[in-house]
Amino acid sequence: MRTVQVWNTTTGGMLAASVKIAETTWSRMRGLLGRNSLGNGEGLWIWPSSGVHTIGMSFAIDVIGLDRNKQVIKLWSHLVPGRITSVSWKLRSVIELPAGIIAESGIKIGDALHMDQAPHD
Repeated sequence: MRTVQVWNTTTGGMLAASVKIAETTWSRMRGLLGRNSLGNGEGLWIWPSSGVHTIGMSFAIDVIGLDRNKQVIKLWSHLVPGRITSVSWKLRSVIELPAGIIAESGIKIGDALHMDQAPHD
């Protein structure tokens, strides 16, 4: 799986240094299932996606919903196991990050994100 760094170009801050890209049917279906946590700086970019669920997961996550221009249009903070997000036809992808990153980073609706290839990829 390819890995990218995720930057908030609106604020200039890095959101995550090691985000795997789930771009195949299998990797999108599997998502974070089977993992016990996300480490600091880790995440999963699910592309394409119009919503996510945490059914079968064992930990909470923050989810950032992006439109086709990678602009933030939805934020789900501390999505606990067993939940389903709303589905939006405007959503093109989502980034799943450790719970607390949305609050810690100050990311807001309207912020623009940029992805760079991670150095170790």
